[in-house]
Amino acid sequence: MSIREKRYICPRIVKIREVSKISFQYISLLFIWVLSWPAMTLRASEKSFTIVIDAGHGGKDPGARGTNVNEKTINLSVALKLGKLIENNAPDVRVIYTRTTDRFIELDERANIANRNKADLFMSIHTNAVRRGSSVQGTETYTLGLARSQENLEVAMSENAAILLEDNYQQRYEGFDPNSSESYIIFEFMQNRHMDQSINLASEIQKSFTAQGRVDRGVRQAGFLVLRKTSMPSVLVELGYISNRQEERFMRSSAGQDKLARALYEAFAKYKREYDRRKGSGTSVAASVTPLVEHSEGKTPPPGSEADILLKKKDALADKDTESQKGAVVYKVQILTSDKKLPAGSRQFKGYHPVDYYKEKGLYKYTYGETTDFDSIRKIRRKVAKDFKDAFIVAFKDGKKVRY
Repeated sequence: MSIREKRYICPRIVKIREVSKISFQYISLLFIWVLSWPAMTLRASEKSFTIVIDAGHGGKDPGARGTNVNEKTINLSVALKLGKLIENNAPDVRVIYTRTTDRFIELDERANIANRNKADLFMSIHTNAVRRGSSVQGTETYTLGLARSQENLEVAMSENAAILLEDNYQQRYEGFDPNSSESYIIFEFMQNRHMDQSINLASEIQKSFTAQGRVDRGVRQAGFLVLRKTSMPSVLVELGYISNRQEERFMRSSAGQDKLARALYEAFAKYKREYDRRKGSGTSVAASVTPLVEHSEGKTPPPGSEADILLKKKDALADKDTESQKGAVVYKVQILTSDKKLPAGSRQFKGYHPVDYYKEKGLYKYTYGETTDFDSIRKIRRKVAKDFKDAFIVAFKDGKKVRY
């Protein structure tokens, strides 16, 4: 090869090498981008909303018993199906279950799971039953509050009875007795800043069930321990009555569970769209969601109905400073009951002073402590519980015991 040829070829080789180098750089960048694409996609679909789905009962707690299936089994199946629908259709939602298997979880722990994970929503799934007759049917959704009817109270008592299977339940729940109507008085004064949102979701759930042909038993209110410590909007859903043979067959079937899960998902999806709209507009989500408590026909509730009471309830939550209000509620701790009046300084008081009493149904009921602050009376009850294990909180207004 001549010198001239070498001079001609060498620059071409240099250029080819430069082009190859540039091409390699582009290919390398493309390769890195492809490798990072899943991570970029993951960031794009970051979980910005968390829902905790609670399958009621489980393990040693079967819940309501049907002829062929127990409540705990239905609850878990529907909970898992609902979670799967959300996971498949709402990529920005993180789904957390209180249980995914047949295991017992304390009621307080279920709420703690939601609080620890800073959940935006808590949904507890249950199945109802009645002792009297087997023709009762339909769905109902509850928010936290005082039961306004004996029927609602009985539902709460049934669901709260799960604590009797827990160790040290009297200390854990501060003397709460799930079978004593007096214990439920505390729910009259428990103020929930998420009440409006909870009612809104409960109403959407009932409308969704009704659209699928289910009997609508309405939005209700009762004292459920599983809801009392949640720090986010929360509802308890009763899917139907396992004591009704027809409803039991429906709820234990895969097709029935699919329909129930779909109804819950559609209600959740509507709630979530409203949540996103409020959040996107910069409006306070906690304060601005309008409650939509309605009949299944979409009409406004009649005066005095359960739904009407719930709508009016929000007006009672405006001011938390009860001490500055006329007719403030006063809390005390009831420590013992006697059929006769005890002398001051009685040994039965175990050194607690001053001790007050009130008469009810011919009995003398003795109390210790007095405050308008509910957190303070809970601390007093914990202190008293070491000497009076059955002590519980009672409330008075204008000198009279408050009743529901």
